[in-house]
Amino acid sequence: MRPLLVAFMLALPLAAWAQTAPLTEAEALRLGLSRVELSDLERATVGAAEADAEAAGLMPNPTLGYSRERMRGVGGATDETWQLAQTFDFSGRRGLRQEAAGRRVDAAAAGNAARRAELAGEIRRRFHEVLRGQQTVQVTETWGQRFARVEATVGKLTAAGEASGYDLRRLGRERQTAQAKLATERAALERSRERLAALLGKPGSHANVVGQLLPGPLPALEASLATLERRPDLQMLARRAEAADLEGRAAARGWAPDVTVGLGTKHSDNGIVRDNGAIVTLSMPLPVFDRRQAEEKRAAADALNARAEYGLARSRAEGELRGLHRQAAGLMAAAIDFRSRAAAASPDLLRIAEAAYQGGESTLLELLDAYRGALETEITALDLEARAREARIDHDLLTGSITE
Repeated sequence: MRPLLVAFMLALPLAAWAQTAPLTEAEALRLGLSRVELSDLERATVGAAEADAEAAGLMPNPTLGYSRERMRGVGGATDETWQLAQTFDFSGRRGLRQEAAGRRVDAAAAGNAARRAELAGEIRRRFHEVLRGQQTVQVTETWGQRFARVEATVGKLTAAGEASGYDLRRLGRERQTAQAKLATERAALERSRERLAALLGKPGSHANVVGQLLPGPLPALEASLATLERRPDLQMLARRAEAADLEGRAAARGWAPDVTVGLGTKHSDNGIVRDNGAIVTLSMPLPVFDRRQAEEKRAAADALNARAEYGLARSRAEGELRGLHRQAAGLMAAAIDFRSRAAAASPDLLRIAEAAYQGGESTLLELLDAYRGALETEITALDLEARAREARIDHDLLTGSITE
């Protein structure tokens, strides 16, 4: 009967897995990054900065003035004046402020790119969380069904008096443990799927994902370090500093006041003589007290702040990248080594355990321990691959790339 029992245990059923349209990582990124809400947010952010830039480049509106004076006394002379005045910036401040506003448009675009990269990283994390959950459920489901089949077979042997009742009860406990673990993994998978679906703008969607949990080879460390300058968040800080510098240059020209030129006509009538004439006026504020010192000081502080933030972020990012590069490389090597050695050895170990049981050299529970050890080995391999993938996603996010 033992060869028959081994034959039953080796007849592994395929995991019952509801197949839907598969979802790849590239498709998940396309769906998540093409959402209308994200596009609207990006357009609104850049649009507001562009509006500020447009406003900074506009000349002040001209002013139209009218005055009428009537003198009391003999003759009652009346004077009427029409005047059109325009203020001109001869210092170049408006051009510098418009250029500074343009830098802020670039900073807004860089902020959008940083937000997009963060979202892409989150999508990738959730995608591979689902992928890892699917593989864990498949492995757990397969071994749970194996325990159930073995229990059914041993039940028949127990009824025939060829197996003990203890073996049957122990197998029942193993099956219940496998079912509890399977229920836990399925619940975790459902949560992961919902979190991914929410990021993709498709709540309630439960498509299976397809891909490789273990990431591909890392780029060289020096090549990765060279990409740090292109990170969107660092670009945003750099543009902010440039805008503050330009604002400071504009404020430093506070000694040159704006000039207002007025042109108009004047009509006089004293009841006897009527006369018309032209009027030209020229006015400017005297920069005695306010020479925009406060604006210049504020701009210098803003530039210093942006550059300090840039320096801190740049050094922190370099340190994080060096550490992540080593961590990701180490985890990938450990995952590959474990998969090629421990996990690859599981079939041979199972064959040895099955042969020992078939030959009467071991008990049924020892065989089940071998199967349980193989399951734990596969789960460990998946854990290592998932950790390597997480480190790779963090590495890619630090270097400013959306996909590996």
